Amino acid sequence: MNFGSIDEILTFAIDKENEAVAFYRDQAAKATKDSLKEIFESFAKEEEKHAALLSDISGNKEKIESYEFKKIPDLRISDYMVEKDYEEGMPMPEILKVAMKREEKAVKLYQTLADQTGNADAKKLFLMLVQEESKHKLGLESMYDDYLAEQDN
Repeated sequence: MNFGSIDEILTFAIDKENEAVAFYRDQAAKATKDSLKEIFESFAKEEEKHAALLSDISGNKEKIESYEFKKIPDLRISDYMVEKDYEEGMPMPEILKVAMKREEKAVKLYQTLADQTGNADAKKLFLMLVQEESKHKLGLESMYDDYLAEQDN
């Protein structure tokens, strides 16, 4: 993938976030249990926050400069899972696996793009995206870990 400008990167990333929103909203609409609808809607809202952040940056590039990076722990739970598509009626742990793998793929994509660019601003933007997706991945992996721990009780 080649990007000619920061705006092209932002447009690409916003499109990816909007795809994720659509995916989770679609799953919420198909969910047969209220608890699943709520989870999918919460995933969609998180993706909307990412799209809003990126849109905000698009209108104010100084936000790239002022962005603060933090160390995001990686539980690496999804690293040991096989990617699969969502299927209606999946149990909660499987749904979380689908979501974790989506976030893992996003982290890897943006890290690869950061590694491939020679443009300092583009690199920083991609690394911002890595961090934001890593936060999402951590949240999902923590939710999965907590869910499994509850099942042992």
